[in-house]
Amino acid sequence: SKQPETLAQLWAPNARERERERGIERESAAMASTEGGSHQAGMDRRLSSAGDDVLNQRPSMKLNKSLSTTGMTGTKTKKKASGGGCCGFCKPKPPIEEVDAVCIGGGIMSATVGLMLKQLEPNWKVVMYERLGALAEESSNGWNNAGTGHSALCEPNYTPASGDTVETSKAITVNENWQLSRQYWAYLATKGLLPEPSSFINNTPHCTFAYGEDQVDWLRKRYAALHKHPLFEGMEYSEDKAQLQKWAPLMMEGRDPSDKVALSRCDVGTDCDFGALTRDLGKAFMNSGGNLLLFHTVTGLKKEADGRWLLTIKKNDLGAKTCQVRSRFVFVGAGGWALLLLQKSKIPEIKGFMGFPISGEFLVCQNPEVVDKHPNKVYGKAAIGAPPMSVPHLDKRIIGGKHMLLFGPFAGFSPRYLKTGSLLDLFKSIRLHNLIPAA
Repeated sequence: SKQPETLAQLWAPNARERERERGIERESAAMASTEGGSHQAGMDRRLSSAGDDVLNQRPSMKLNKSLSTTGMTGTKTKKKASGGGCCGFCKPKPPIEEVDAVCIGGGIMSATVGLMLKQLEPNWKVVMYERLGALAEESSNGWNNAGTGHSALCEPNYTPASGDTVETSKAITVNENWQLSRQYWAYLATKGLLPEPSSFINNTPHCTFAYGEDQVDWLRKRYAALHKHPLFEGMEYSEDKAQLQKWAPLMMEGRDPSDKVALSRCDVGTDCDFGALTRDLGKAFMNSGGNLLLFHTVTGLKKEADGRWLLTIKKNDLGAKTCQVRSRFVFVGAGGWALLLLQKSKIPEIKGFMGFPISGEFLVCQNPEVVDKHPNKVYGKAAIGAPPMSVPHLDKRIIGGKHMLLFGPFAGFSPRYLKTGSLLDLFKSIRLHNLIPAA
């Protein structure tokens, strides 16, 4: 074929192309005459068009409900299958979620177990359910417990009298377990999973107070049995009034000099804000891949034939709904809610257990002048026949970084098993198998 001689001939459009361009120009001119162009007349034409105008008859602008739900496209919208039910109220249940482990409750126990599980089995799906809007709002809250780092340094219940001496085996076991807890928290701090330990645990001397000849004799034997053991090394004992004044000035102030009193003291005692610790453990749990769900109440717990557990969970916020979860393992760390939940599980171990409507209340002092006079946790001996929770103590506490004193407990009454529980909790827990033992 003949090659073009010049660059102009190379780029020149052929006759067919020129004719196509002329057709486009004529079509554009016709559209401008009917729909309006970008000139003033065309703009007025579009703004003043009536309903039967060709402008409003274009398919792209007409609503076509037989096709899309919006009427703006030519593609027919596929209708989703109906969820069934009457007026949308009776909808099918969502599918059962499969998990490896569930921790019920957002207190110190669930937070600890959940974090341990994620450390031991990083690939497990572990879920923690808490019925309230934050962790540590019930028993683990700093205001709802004594905050004592229980290591048997001062608690009389761990060393009952036994003939001419006292029994120390339980005290040693409790102390060993407390040291394990401290070692675990120290490990978490070195791994960056817990903050500076002083944010939740602080050194507070522990003292045991004895009043009267019988109690002083018991405390003297307690000191003799414990102070040489490595876990209780450094324990001191005194009946000297001047020494007692140095150790516990607030308790000795105004006391009759003839009173027969004594104190044992350990400098290595601790005060623990379990509320702050629980929240820090919860953060570590989530940072390790755990799933924390607030405003979720576990209302049902049933063991299936294959050994797994089926849980029914109710969501407590505005999007209230019920779902089910199947888990291989379940840890119930729900405080006062645990009794009712374990009764629903029908495990044989729950038979005979019942809660009593008794609570303990403390007086709180935040006057710095008074707080400075008592740097210790001091436990006394309960009256003969009194329950263990009635042991009187005057405690130096640090809650939320603020120093204060708590004195108690004083007996209270409530049929609620949780501070945010129901007045019917006690009555809901009554069964034939626990009514007779309770009586």
